[in-house]
Amino acid sequence: MSITPELVQQLARELDESERTRQQVEHFSRRYPAMTVEDGYAVARAWVAMKIAAGRKPIGHKIGLTSRAMQQSSQIDEPDYGTLLDDMLFAPGDIPTQRFVAPRVEVELAFILKKPLRGEKVSVDDVLDATEYVQPAIEIIDARIEQFDRHTRAPRKVQDTISDNAANAGIILGGRKMHPREVDLPWVGAILRQNGVVEETGLAAGVQGNPAVGVAWLAMKLAPWGEGLEAGEIVLAGSFTRPAPAKQGDVFDADYGRLGRFEFRFV
Repeated sequence: MSITPELVQQLARELDESERTRQQVEHFSRRYPAMTVEDGYAVARAWVAMKIAAGRKPIGHKIGLTSRAMQQSSQIDEPDYGTLLDDMLFAPGDIPTQRFVAPRVEVELAFILKKPLRGEKVSVDDVLDATEYVQPAIEIIDARIEQFDRHTRAPRKVQDTISDNAANAGIILGGRKMHPREVDLPWVGAILRQNGVVEETGLAAGVQGNPAVGVAWLAMKLAPWGEGLEAGEIVLAGSFTRPAPAKQGDVFDADYGRLGRFEFRFV
């Protein structure tokens, strides 16, 4: 690592305070230019460890920056990932706006696992065999670290996003649960309406050609840490639409065709 363990803990505390007070912090990457992607993951892990120590429970993982366009804009060549915690899980219906700093909504598929996925070689078939069902999901992403620097208006770097638990903040599960082999995963499509207007449409093929590819990637990415994906975990495979900004009073309708449709409102 290029930053000290003490600084890792300090930055994790800043993120925790930002989430609690809803006051964004300045870019870590500008304040500490030597900061690396690995440092970002160290900060995220330290922050998640703080939350677990305070009583939160891990329920899975999210994968971000899965599309080529997002990777190119972030100047990286692979996705990133973060940890899902129990207080992030919502049902369709009312979503408390005060829980978030600057919420945005993304359309995804969730993989719910029935057996572990571990090791340095994990295939798409392994993912399908380990998955109990796939289900429509909305990820609510957030920015405890400001998206654009308050001084220069420069966008935050990938080190910032990763530190921020990959911008992870909430997940809404809805629609139908289906076995992954009963669905042509790349052709799963969705229409996201915001206040009655079609805001985004997309196909799951936008997630690395097949959202199961990302789940396999994540299992392999965790292997060097001695970790893997566990039975019962939720894995958000990545967004196949652009994020839609949300504010109090907004009503969203997520229509996944044969996988179902659900509505949620920021209150």
